[in-house]
Amino acid sequence: MLKILNTRFWVAFCVAALLAWAPSSYAGNVKQKQKQKSKVVAVAKKKHKRVYKSIPARPSFGKLAGLHSAANDQLTLKSSVAYVIDQDTQEILLSKNGQAVLPIASITKLMTALVVREANLDMDELITITTEDVDTEKGSTSRLRPGTSLTRGELLHLALMSSENRAAHALGRSYPAGLDAFINQMNAKAAQLGMRDTRYAEPTGLSSRNQSSAKDLATLVALAANDPTLRELSTSSGFEVEVGHKTLKYRSTNRLVSNPNWDIDLQKTGYISEAGQCLVMQAKVAGRKLIMIFLDSAGKFSRTADAERVRKWVETRHSLTS
Repeated sequence: MLKILNTRFWVAFCVAALLAWAPSSYAGNVKQKQKQKSKVVAVAKKKHKRVYKSIPARPSFGKLAGLHSAANDQLTLKSSVAYVIDQDTQEILLSKNGQAVLPIASITKLMTALVVREANLDMDELITITTEDVDTEKGSTSRLRPGTSLTRGELLHLALMSSENRAAHALGRSYPAGLDAFINQMNAKAAQLGMRDTRYAEPTGLSSRNQSSAKDLATLVALAANDPTLRELSTSSGFEVEVGHKTLKYRSTNRLVSNPNWDIDLQKTGYISEAGQCLVMQAKVAGRKLIMIFLDSAGKFSRTADAERVRKWVETRHSLTS
């Protein structure tokens, strides 16, 4: 009997010891495996990051055409296209590749706004953002989610001031005869104005098929600047809209509108990789009403830097002749 009890005791003792040892050993193995896995993930992330950085930026149409190395650039501008004209006298003060036809990015929205205004549509009518307004061309983001409802006037403000793509697309989609008719009207208006180098494929500017020349865009700016609403909305520095229980705050894409050295009546910026950085303005400089067009500028702040160079150049010329 004593032998049986001793045998049972040692069996129980061994089982208890095994149970006490197994969890800690198992946990250690799990931790070790997790640590090894995390190292693999970290290495994978590092490898992915290196691959991402090695992808070169897509060159603009202007760069591919060799327009950045223009020989007639007396101000050493970063924009491959620059065009400055006195709106009243029609004197061309500066022309660098003024006839080149390039993608114009969100400068497109000026024509979008002009067509909306000339249609005499109700600016207080509510328009709801839908999945049709979501960008499938470039995959750009927006804070205007499908289901958001804003007035036509609010959408126009956001499209001009902060270049809101869904707002611009919704303006075209809600045109009484539909989006296709809206685009046709954009092209018809361009033809009416004699903008022979200009073609529109959609109302936002995300497509590189939206193309024009600096000379054509100067014509568009001159006409758009006659509309007090377009002048006010495009030069607004900030705007807020109520969406549900949230207040969305938007800022202008053109920092020059808040610069006290500038007197800007109308402006619009634009960017897609194919177009580079773009900027068009009507501004008063040295007592003259100038239209400035800058297309395919290289660098995030280069378009405004080019505008500053031109302003100072015009002011210097004025002081020397006065």
